[in-house]
Amino acid sequence: MRSWSAPDIVRLPGSGGPLRVHDTVTGALRTTSPGPTARMYVCGITPYDAAHLGHAFTYLTFDLVNRVWWDAGHDVDYVQNTTDIDDPLLERADSNEEDWRALAEREIQVFRDDMTALRILPPRAYVGVVESIDLIVEFIERIRERGAAYELDGDIYFSAAASQGFGEVSGLNREEMLELFAERGGDPGRSGKKDPLDWLLWRAERPGEPAWDTSLGRGRPGWHVECSAISLRELGMGFDLNGGGDDLVFPHHEMGAAEARCATGTRPHAQNYMHVGMVGLDGEKMSKSRGNLVFVSGLRAEGVDPMAVRLAMLGHHYRTAWEWTDAELAGGVERLELWRSAAALPAGPDAMPLLERVRAALADDLDTATALAEVDAWARTALPAGSGDPAAPALMRDTVDTLLGVRL
Repeated sequence: MRSWSAPDIVRLPGSGGPLRVHDTVTGALRTTSPGPTARMYVCGITPYDAAHLGHAFTYLTFDLVNRVWWDAGHDVDYVQNTTDIDDPLLERADSNEEDWRALAEREIQVFRDDMTALRILPPRAYVGVVESIDLIVEFIERIRERGAAYELDGDIYFSAAASQGFGEVSGLNREEMLELFAERGGDPGRSGKKDPLDWLLWRAERPGEPAWDTSLGRGRPGWHVECSAISLRELGMGFDLNGGGDDLVFPHHEMGAAEARCATGTRPHAQNYMHVGMVGLDGEKMSKSRGNLVFVSGLRAEGVDPMAVRLAMLGHHYRTAWEWTDAELAGGVERLELWRSAAALPAGPDAMPLLERVRAALADDLDTATALAEVDAWARTALPAGSGDPAAPALMRDTVDTLLGVRL
């Protein structure tokens, strides 16, 4: 599947340091230690509606990871999926009385446009489920060969009891798992399962639903297995970082890791798991099911500068839930005007210390608030005199663009 276009970024003087992030598995800050190539997998959207600000905040977070690694001298191999066949997509298409393929194609293009406007660095591989059916089937066959799957009325389930270390990603107890599994697309109450926590690998064909002819029978994949299969093919086992919103810790990342360990006989699936806090509106988590959404495409259609949207989001730490308000956007617009005014000056204070402070803040668990405050301080010092180093405004612009992704 086609990704989106990449923004131009420049190499900054010197080199950034190692990135430290909060690892979900250990619950601690850990310094990432990629080799020459840093490998990152981020779970993508289910394209039954446009990308809202909760999605954008997630992909902005991993865009910062990408930029910090790149600035530290790593090549970054970034992979993202899109779930272009799943129950919510089929339900929305039925509600709209349109073909599910047309709905997915349209919303994926809106997502590409949003990511381009926000200057999110694109993945090297942007992979859909539909194009990966053969890959997923082969992956499920490997799991079956290891005795970790069983059939129920034509469906194929993964047996949680067959997974050594099940629970190590989320750290949840059984009761917590069962509650979340029921809330997040699982079927703990289905009769005939060996364990309520067993999850669907392959869904046999239902009347009126799309299905594919495979060695598993006619049907389509379950949810978690797509990311396991795609990440292993594209990045291999033990890649550097697996990421997404914090609602993916369980069941999605827990179950995906179990599948990968089973299929390969090795561990871990990823060296670090990094999760992003939810964005709210009107006192609730922003979600498609609730309908309390602010869309990036909607803001763009209203003429809002995407860089102001990006700055509004950058004001929040990725691990902290927060709420979108009109004041958030107004603050982003105000900050963008300040930075652009300072960047347009003929001269300014030495910007090398600014570069190093922004690098240090981002390397420390993506401390964007501190990074933004450093740029604010530089800009206010530069204004209104416009005196000092003639090369400073250009370095300030490059620092902001390369590390924070904000084009001035």
